[in-house]
Amino acid sequence: MPSASTTASIPVIVGADSPVASDSSVTPVVSEPADTRLAPSSPGFRRMSFALFAAGMAAFALLYSTQALLPAISAGLGVTAAQASWTVSAATGALALFVLPLSALSERFGRRTVMTYSLAVAVVVALLVPLAPNVGWLIALRAVQGAALAGLPASAMAYLAEEVRPKALVAAIGLFVAGNSIGGMSGRIVTGWVAQLWGWRAALASVALMALVCAVVFRLLLPRARNFRPGTLNPRALARTVGTHLSDPLLRRLYAIGALFMTVFGAVYTVIGYRLVEAPFNLPQGVVGSIFLVYLVGTVSSAAAGKLVARAGRRGALYLAVSTTTLGLLLSLSDSLAGVLSGLVLITAGFFAGHAVASSSVSHTAKTGRAQASALYQSAYYLGSSVGGTLGAVAFHAGGWQATVALGLLAVVGVAGITLYGTRCARVERRSLIVAARS
Repeated sequence: MPSASTTASIPVIVGADSPVASDSSVTPVVSEPADTRLAPSSPGFRRMSFALFAAGMAAFALLYSTQALLPAISAGLGVTAAQASWTVSAATGALALFVLPLSALSERFGRRTVMTYSLAVAVVVALLVPLAPNVGWLIALRAVQGAALAGLPASAMAYLAEEVRPKALVAAIGLFVAGNSIGGMSGRIVTGWVAQLWGWRAALASVALMALVCAVVFRLLLPRARNFRPGTLNPRALARTVGTHLSDPLLRRLYAIGALFMTVFGAVYTVIGYRLVEAPFNLPQGVVGSIFLVYLVGTVSSAAAGKLVARAGRRGALYLAVSTTTLGLLLSLSDSLAGVLSGLVLITAGFFAGHAVASSSVSHTAKTGRAQASALYQSAYYLGSSVGGTLGAVAFHAGGWQATVALGLLAVVGVAGITLYGTRCARVERRSLIVAARS
């Protein structure tokens, strides 16, 4: 069977009695190149979806492996909440710094290759993390782990943009994000109960083993790329591409939205464990870890992002995500466990829906240099997580949960303002087009 590149040059055979054959002025018709991108009905789509789902699970489980354990790490190593929070912020901050350079490597060596090595190195470091003798070593190893994981998110987004048909892109990215939420949830639940039984070091070892299984599944199932075309490692070209993306007003707004949403999420989930182990809740570590079952809500909301966009549009979906997150923050101020859990459910649903919409919009907006466009989004996104986790812990230490919620509300107001500005810009542009068409 001819490849897509050769098919385009093969003319359609026209019979002798055809009108085309009898008219020499008619240019022979040539067949269109076959679309090799995956559709939901194609055999490789499910394999790809499950592979990236497993990769997303491993990435989020490793990246946030210490988050549910922060109270236990504080007690075990004799450090404050703000110091312990750096075991999360160091990983997310390193990921934010390295995601762009590693995305450039994916342009040269392939998305699949970079994702494979990224997961492999992160798993090896994960096996060393439980052996850290003090908080300094723990933070350093977590930073290395975050840097290794930087090769996964942007490469995955670029892989999907190249290998999946446009109409299925939001749904495919939603499934990858859903894997993030499952990984974050399962990692925290496992670490919570293992820590209660055998300590936080054993808990981190259990996450490393879970990520190892996911990495193997990912490598075995992910189809080979059909539409990737290797480029060259040219720093000047990379700088030009980055400059082009940063000069795009829509992409800048999407990067800011991702960072602000993740600021909320990072602050809330870094601090929530400290709140729940204290009065009036006094929950044990295992139960605190099980609170992260609410991540299932994020799995559903991110996977449903495609349908939400189809009904309400991208900005409409963002407005809904903002409203849901805001209501969740306010409910979490309750002193009843039911109120706090309800708030976490809404915060999680709003965050994952907003993240899926914003990240897919980046892939849709960038016509060239998709890996760099996605890398910039991921950099902003994880920078928001790092800042949110650190500031959330500082706010909690200074003013309790109310101060952490205030930080979250400030970030949500920022998302709402950016989305409103984008809506206004779209209306002005639409009116200009109408006026131009009439003149």
